[in-house]
Amino acid sequence: MPPTLLLSADSISKRYGVKVLFHNLSLAISEGDRIGVIGPNGSGKSTLLKILAALETPDTGSRTVRRQTRIGYVPQTSQLNTQTIEGTLVQTLRDHGLDPHEHGGRLARALSIGQFPDIEQPVDNLSGGWRKRLTITQALLLEPDVVLMDEPTNHLDIEGILWLEALLNHYPKAYMVISHDRRFLENVASRVIELNRRYPDGLFAVKGRYSDFLEQRDAARHVQADYQSSLANRVRREVEWLRRGPKARTTKAKARVEAAESLIQELADTTARSVQSTADIDFTASGRRSKQLLVGRGLSMTLGGKLIVANLDIDLGPGERIGLLGPNGSGKTSLLRLLAGTVAPASGSLVRADALRIVSFHQHRDSLDPHQSLRRALAPAGDAVIVHDRSIHVVSWAKRFLFRPEQLDLPVGRLSGGEQARLLMARLMLQPADLLILDEPTNDLDIPTLDVLEENLIDFAGALLLVTHDRWLLDRISTKLLVLDGTGRAEWYADYAQWETAQTKATSVLPLESGTNELATRSHTRGRPKPKTKKLTYREQQEWDRIEADIVQAESLVTACEAAIHEPSVVADATELQIRCGALDSARLDVERLYTRWAELERKQAS
Repeated sequence: MPPTLLLSADSISKRYGVKVLFHNLSLAISEGDRIGVIGPNGSGKSTLLKILAALETPDTGSRTVRRQTRIGYVPQTSQLNTQTIEGTLVQTLRDHGLDPHEHGGRLARALSIGQFPDIEQPVDNLSGGWRKRLTITQALLLEPDVVLMDEPTNHLDIEGILWLEALLNHYPKAYMVISHDRRFLENVASRVIELNRRYPDGLFAVKGRYSDFLEQRDAARHVQADYQSSLANRVRREVEWLRRGPKARTTKAKARVEAAESLIQELADTTARSVQSTADIDFTASGRRSKQLLVGRGLSMTLGGKLIVANLDIDLGPGERIGLLGPNGSGKTSLLRLLAGTVAPASGSLVRADALRIVSFHQHRDSLDPHQSLRRALAPAGDAVIVHDRSIHVVSWAKRFLFRPEQLDLPVGRLSGGEQARLLMARLMLQPADLLILDEPTNDLDIPTLDVLEENLIDFAGALLLVTHDRWLLDRISTKLLVLDGTGRAEWYADYAQWETAQTKATSVLPLESGTNELATRSHTRGRPKPKTKKLTYREQQEWDRIEADIVQAESLVTACEAAIHEPSVVADATELQIRCGALDSARLDVERLYTRWAELERKQAS
């Protein structure tokens, strides 16, 4: 029996002014779907999600939703009130008119999902990553049947991304997520859809992981290229026939003329769809032959009384590409400034090669003047730039980075995040470098641009320091990984996979004593140290670390539900009593589920 259809869009179209985002687009979301959506910037991904969430209406076509299906939506930009974390979630429950007797259970489950360290913390004090967590938790609080997420990994650090992956992998309902994070898509999507005008239907969908999508998309593009070549040959023959004089065509059927015109139009449409623009990123190395560009010994650094790094040794030479990894606030950007020479170390020595040319990309884009025109930002000295000893007009230079001529007089502040990132790339390319320092260069870049960026960083002959949460990029680019933990420790790893394995081993400790009966020790769960782990994965260890707190919350909810049932006003109201009994049953089931999971994890590490 096929899964139940929950939400669909049929032959929808949308345009803004003269720009057509998509035309005659159709797709459907069914129970259990785990859909990842990709596509170049400007292809209409966010608009499509808003149409599915009923926040916008299509110009043509229709949106259909199954009766009583609840839709959750996570926007790119968090729009939260100024209350505390708990207050924000409570207000969300009130705004949606949910039964007040359900508030306690829903709130407990939401706080368990979000894993917030302090639920009384004001939202205004939260970092971008924690605000994103709260926005996601806010959407799941309403227990939707379909969750629509627009770039949910934005602002999340590696720990946050792993949290979201685990959450989605255990989420029982359907979801559709837009993301440019390829490793994230690989881990959470079982169907991948690309929105792109190059496809006849406006999209290309593959059932399987992101890696399966890449294989099938490449095969489909080869087929499309072969068909286009065959079509071009047929058109060439028909055009030659059409060019013959009328006398040579007197015996030819009129239908052939019409068929030839149809072929010509089809070729024009196919050719137009196949034309794809990608940013022309090409970092220029200085050609320096020094074997050592930067050498640090015993480096230590503090910032605002916080230890960033202690006793670090680092060597950088041409061709070395070091990726920096660590949670938000661990000091990655500060370490980059230290190595670039912007700040001095508290102790240790740092030696740079003579006349070392360092080119930096800053994640906060502080070097951009929001009031300056795009023209002047691209070509500060006139109407041309010098690249590889060749003069290029600013219009041609802008087109390399996907800017249209009519955008040149726009102020930089009006550009999108992706456009500002491409602008910074263009400026970096004008400066030959021995050392590239890139701090979160992938923010707001679409996958086609990320692919071009990767290839050029791999080919860059100088040294590279890279901070990014894009694990796919780290795997492909880095020759080694430097990981900060936020307490001053810095460790080296060969690649991301080795670091991830080390996280699992770091949580591995001694197994339980034999003969332990987990069910018999339920009542002693709180207050006793957790058994030492041996065989838990990294994510299971995270779950194990918080499960006692989750049980405490769930048991508190049961107590509250039991008290609510015995209120005098409820005993005399059969309907209200039935509702509260249902809430109590639900709370008790939640406790049983948590204890069952606790027992599974305990058995696993004891085996």
